[in-house]
Amino acid sequence: MKNVQIIDGGNNATFSLFQVTDEEFAAIFPDGCDMELIEDLIERLGEDTTSRLLKPIWGRPILKREAHGLHGTLYYDNEHRRIPTSKREVDWDDRSINPAQRELFSRHRE
Repeated sequence: MKNVQIIDGGNNATFSLFQVTDEEFAAIFPDGCDMELIEDLIERLGEDTTSRLLKPIWGRPILKREAHGLHGTLYYDNEHRRIPTSKREVDWDDRSINPAQRELFSRHRE
């Protein structure tokens, strides 16, 4: 199982984690991505398939303190969000991250 964080526009700011199977993860985050916008997921899979994909995931929350790693982030309410076009965390523009992140991410870019 992998852990996915949900970032949404809710005032509660819980940004909860949910466990997903490897198959679910591959459907949400294809081609090595680790970030996805719900709007893009729906556009890619269709509303019905996306709903069927996500329904069992909502039944698998995990406490942050018990999670062993964060493998992906699914964003809701994205009018104001910018993510790398590659949808990979390591591809943030260098001007958007600190020197330590630049060093780390540069070692993991293809």
